[in-house]
Amino acid sequence: MHENEFIETFPALSDLPGLTHGFILRNPAIDVKTDRDTALSRLQSHYHECVNAMGISLESLATGEQIHANDIAICDGNTFPNGTHFPDTDGLVTATAGQYLGIYVADCGAVFVVDPVKRACAALHSGKKGTELRIAPKAIKLMQETYDSNPEDLIVQIAPCIRPPAYEVDFASDIVSDCVAAGVPADQVHDCGTCTSSDLDRYYSYRVEKGKTGRLFAVIGWS
Repeated sequence: MHENEFIETFPALSDLPGLTHGFILRNPAIDVKTDRDTALSRLQSHYHECVNAMGISLESLATGEQIHANDIAICDGNTFPNGTHFPDTDGLVTATAGQYLGIYVADCGAVFVVDPVKRACAALHSGKKGTELRIAPKAIKLMQETYDSNPEDLIVQIAPCIRPPAYEVDFASDIVSDCVAAGVPADQVHDCGTCTSSDLDRYYSYRVEKGKTGRLFAVIGWS
């Protein structure tokens, strides 16, 4: 198990043998009071160090452009090469061992969906808009169709995101409700309950920092 002060993990996922996941936190030493692309460029070495600490090679990591929509890319080695960046994509799914998925967030919800039976997983970018577009239930349906996942086997984890009263919409609770409605048992849908606006030493918050901030990085995959 990796040990890095900048990587947060979640008990519901840490208990699954062969699954690697992490939520890469803010590095206060890096100046991110700038535009998104510049901030991401400055954060690359931070991300790389944390991903390496998780035992993941950059070549095996897929990411998406993330445009606050609900398109989901299937990232399996027999279809797409590793290390792919997918345009116009807010969700990624895989059942390929050694393929890892990465999602950037800064107040929006990073949602992990894991099938420990079929050894499939998804990483989703679900803020207000993505949640309205029901990206989480769409991913669950895609995992059913692509990997024969049974929703009753799935485990869902919502990472830190912005919440009331800092934000007017409680999209995290909507994600929970949507996943349960899609067939995931309520006791297998986990929300950490943390608001990204509550600790700017640990998290980036787009709203509090008025858009001039970095991005947290959610990573998941099966070995």
